[in-house]
Amino acid sequence: MIQCKTSKEIGGMGHSLKRKEDARFIQGKGRYVDDVKLPGMLYMDIVRSPYAYAKIKNINIDEAMKVPGVVAVVTGRDLEKYNLHWMPTLMSDTQMVLPTDTVMYQAQEVAAVIATSKYAARDGREAVRVEYEPMKPVIDPYKSLDPDAPVLRTDKEGKKDNHIWNWKVGDKQKTDDVFAKAEVVVKEQMHIPRIHVASIETCGCVADYDKVNNHLTMYMTTQAPHAIRTVIALVAGHVGLTEEKIRVISPDIGGGFGGKVPVYPGYVIAIAVSFLVGKPVKWIEDRSENLQADSFARDYHITAEMAGTKDGKILATRFKVLADHGYTDASANPSKFPTGMFSIATGSYDYDATYMECDAVYTNKPPGGVAYRCSFRVTEAVHAIERITDRFALEIGKDPAELRLQNFIKKEDFPWKSPTGWIYDSGDYHKGLLKAMDTVDYHQLRAEQAEKRKRGELMGIGLSTFTEVVGAGPSKDFDILGIKMFDSAEIRVHPTGKAIARFGTKSQGQGHETTYAQIIAEELGIPAENIQIEEGDTDTAPYGLGTYASRSTPTAGAAAAVASRKLRDKARKIAAYLLEVSEDDLEWEPGKFFVKGAPEKSKTIQEIVFASYTNHPPGMEAGFEATHYYDPPNLTFPSGAYICVVDIDKETGAIHVRRFVAIDDCGNIINPMIVQGQVHGGLTQGIAPAMYEELIYDEAGNILNGTFMDYLVPTAVESPKWETGHTVTPSPHHPIGAKGVGESPTVGAPPAIANAIVDALSPYGITHLDIPITPFKVWKALKEKGAI
Repeated sequence: MIQCKTSKEIGGMGHSLKRKEDARFIQGKGRYVDDVKLPGMLYMDIVRSPYAYAKIKNINIDEAMKVPGVVAVVTGRDLEKYNLHWMPTLMSDTQMVLPTDTVMYQAQEVAAVIATSKYAARDGREAVRVEYEPMKPVIDPYKSLDPDAPVLRTDKEGKKDNHIWNWKVGDKQKTDDVFAKAEVVVKEQMHIPRIHVASIETCGCVADYDKVNNHLTMYMTTQAPHAIRTVIALVAGHVGLTEEKIRVISPDIGGGFGGKVPVYPGYVIAIAVSFLVGKPVKWIEDRSENLQADSFARDYHITAEMAGTKDGKILATRFKVLADHGYTDASANPSKFPTGMFSIATGSYDYDATYMECDAVYTNKPPGGVAYRCSFRVTEAVHAIERITDRFALEIGKDPAELRLQNFIKKEDFPWKSPTGWIYDSGDYHKGLLKAMDTVDYHQLRAEQAEKRKRGELMGIGLSTFTEVVGAGPSKDFDILGIKMFDSAEIRVHPTGKAIARFGTKSQGQGHETTYAQIIAEELGIPAENIQIEEGDTDTAPYGLGTYASRSTPTAGAAAAVASRKLRDKARKIAAYLLEVSEDDLEWEPGKFFVKGAPEKSKTIQEIVFASYTNHPPGMEAGFEATHYYDPPNLTFPSGAYICVVDIDKETGAIHVRRFVAIDDCGNIINPMIVQGQVHGGLTQGIAPAMYEELIYDEAGNILNGTFMDYLVPTAVESPKWETGHTVTPSPHHPIGAKGVGESPTVGAPPAIANAIVDALSPYGITHLDIPITPFKVWKALKEKGAI
C-alpha cells in the first residue's frame, strides 16, 4: 500500500519548496516570445513620432520600399480601409493604432515597416520620411484644464475639453464640518511622478494568421491572455476574425508588473499585417521604445489634508487628486476609474469622516494609468495617507509610532467598514508595528537620533503602516470590458495519481507553478512534484482575467482550493464504496481517507483516483477532474509595518539607508521562501520611485530620460539589506486564508523612505519633499532653509 506523507514531504502549504520553474530558467531553457520562430516569418519595426503633438502632412515610403528585404510599409490610411486604425483599451477608452492625421505624443507609432529580417526592417524604418506640422503640446495637467487649452481628443464626438472623468467618494458635508471644528489641520501638496515598469523583457508578439482556416495564433507578452483575446475579437470581428478563431499564447514572461496588461498598438499592427499578407509577423520593441512609449504608471498630483485633536486623535481626511493619463486611458482597471482604489487612502486608521475627489485629464504624453505593481492607485493612496499622518505627528509634536498605535483599527473590530465603504477582512496592525519596532529597537534609535541632532547630524526614522487592497474582483463590483472579475482553475488527475492543473492567470515570475501545486498538494495529498501547472494558452486554459493587482492567490489560488475540494468530495464517495462504509464513517488526512477508529482501513488518494477510472460506484461519472470559477465575496486586505532608518550627509545631501525592516501580513503563507523573495524584489522596486525613478518631460513633450543611461533602475548596489518578517491574520472569507503579497512592498516602501528623509530634515522646518528624493533635492532644501 502507498504510504501517506506529511504536508512538508508532499510539498504542501507553509513550506519553502524550491521553485519548480527555476530549473529551466537558470539553465537558459525558458521560452519567450522572441524565441518563437515560424516558417516564412516576417519582422516588423515601427516608425515613431519625434513630436508630442503634430499634424501628419505626408508619409513618403518610396525610399523605404527600395531597401533590400522590405516587403511593405503600413500607415494609418492603410488600416483605415479595414477599420483597424482604432482600438479599445481595457479602460473602455479608445486609442489610435496608427494615426491618420495627428500624432498625440512623442514616440507614438506612425507607420510600420515589414521585412524579411529585423535588420532590414530597421533600415526600412530609417528610410521612411514623414512630414510633420508641429503644434504646441499640452504637457501640464493643470494647463490641460485651461479654457483656452486645445481639445486633444477631437475624435470623441462632442468633446469640448480635456477632462476625462470626475470620481468622488465619501461624505463631503460631514468631512467639511469636522475640518471646520478641528483643533489641528495639516495640509500638503504631493506629486507622485510618472515612472516606468522597465521589466527585463520588453513587449512583443508574433502574429500568425492562417488564411486557409481563418485562424489567428498570437504569441505575446501578456499578463491577461483571455482578456486580450476578447479585445482582439472586438477589433477584428468585423473582418471575420471572431473569438473562437483566435488563440493567444503567452509563454514565459520576463517581468510584467502591470506593464504587460494593456493592448499596445504594436500588437494590433502585427495582427493586421499578418492578416493582410498571410505570413507570421514578429514585433519586439527595443528598450528605448519601451521606455518612451508604453508601461507608464502614476503621475498623480495630490492635495492631502488631515484633521485631528491636539492629543493625536485622527478625525478626518480630505484628498483632492489630478491624474495625468496622457493621450488615452490605457490601464487595465477593474473599477472602471483607476482612482477607485485610491479610496483605500483612509489606511489603517480608525476614523469615519473622509472625502476624496479625483479628476483625470488628457495630455500630450504617452497613454497612462498602468498599475505598476500596485492595485490600481494603492501606491498613491498609501503614500498620501502615510505622508500626511507623519505631517500631523510633526505638527502636534507626537512620535509617529505612538500616533499610529493610538489610531489603529483594533484587531477585535474586524471586519471593519472604512469611511469609503471597503470591508477590511482582518488585521492586527498593533502587533505588526510593535514587532517592527522591537526588531529595530525603535526607542534606542530615537535616543541615538536625539544625540546626533545635538551635534548637527542628520538621522531620520520613517514609518509606513499601510493597508493594501488586492484580489481584483468580486464580480458584483468589478469587471474589464464587461467581463466579470472571477478567475479559474481546472484540475485533471490521471489514473496513476499524477495531475495537471490549468489556470486563467499568467505568471511573470511569481512562482505559480510551485505555489498552485502546493495548494493542490495540501488539499488532495498528491505530491507537488507530481502536479503540472499550465497557464497562458487560451486554447487549453479556462477563461480567466489574468495576473495583476496581486490577484493570483486571492482568486486563482482560491479556485484551485475549491476545485480540489470538489475532487476530495468525490474521492470520499469512492473511498466509502471501496471500504464498504458510509461516507460519514470516514476521516481525511492529507493523502488518504481512513475509517474512524480503524486507521488501518484506508485508501490513499492514488488508489481512489485509479478506482475513479476502473472501479467507481455505479452511476458515478468516471474520471477525476474538476473546474471552478472563483468569484470572491470580497477583496483581501494585506497590511504591513515598515521602518526605515537613514543617515544624510548635510554637505552633499547624500542619503544612506542604514536599515529597513518590513513586517508583512499576507494571511496564511503558501511558500515562505517565495513570499520573502517577493518582498525583497518589491522593496527594491519601492526604493526606486522613492529615491531614483521619474520620467521627465520638457515643455515640448520631449522625454528627457528615455534610456537606461538616464533612467536609473536600482540594482543590488543601490539596495540596502532588507530585513523581513511577518504576522498572520488569515482572511476569513478566503478558502485557504491567504491574502496576497506581491505588491505590498512596492506600496509600503516609498512612504517609509520619504518619511525617514523628511524626519531627518524636520529640525530645519522641512515638512515635505516630493519623491524621488535625490541628494540634490535634499541639498537644495537645506540650502533654502539656511542649514548649510
